[in-house]
Amino acid sequence: MGTPAQDQANGVEALAVDVSASGRAAEALSFRQIFDAHVSYVAATLARLGVDERDRDDLVSEVFVRVHRGLAAYDPLRPMKPWLFAFAARIASEHRRLARHRREVFEDVDVASSALGPDQALEQHEARRLLERALAELDDDKRAVFVLHDLDDTAVPEVARALGIPEGTAYSRLRAARAELAATVRRLQMTSTTKRAR
Repeated sequence: MGTPAQDQANGVEALAVDVSASGRAAEALSFRQIFDAHVSYVAATLARLGVDERDRDDLVSEVFVRVHRGLAAYDPLRPMKPWLFAFAARIASEHRRLARHRREVFEDVDVASSALGPDQALEQHEARRLLERALAELDDDKRAVFVLHDLDDTAVPEVARALGIPEGTAYSRLRAARAELAATVRRLQMTSTTKRAR
């Protein structure tokens, strides 16, 4: 038995064999390259979109099943990551609707093995948790635009194309997300400071 990524690749590879059998071997090879190059990105994106670690592997597989089905429609002149993000965002949204998950999950910082000093690592960990809690309060539409633009460094026109929304809507959601995040972070920091003062 291999790593979870290898196991996913092998499971998804079975789909590629089916594709080869139907006469689209070049598409299967391209799919395998996409999977190998972007499986970590998709997993990290799902985490930032609120998918709990225990569900992430299954949803990564679901993303790549849908990518495989939609590969023929992919425009190779467009960047790959925003295209993959759109699949991940839809699947994360469906998952939250079905499972009622509203919690962001980021990888925990291992203070002992971090290259940072313990104080710096703890500070970074607390900042990450604060962002995680603030992101959890954003609605799915704003969170998707914010994550794709501010965390993944994707230009707004590409964000709009990936999410299938007008460019102006992407800009307005980004502004609203930033404003809501700033207000939420201030509120959470004040709450945290008040609790420490007691």
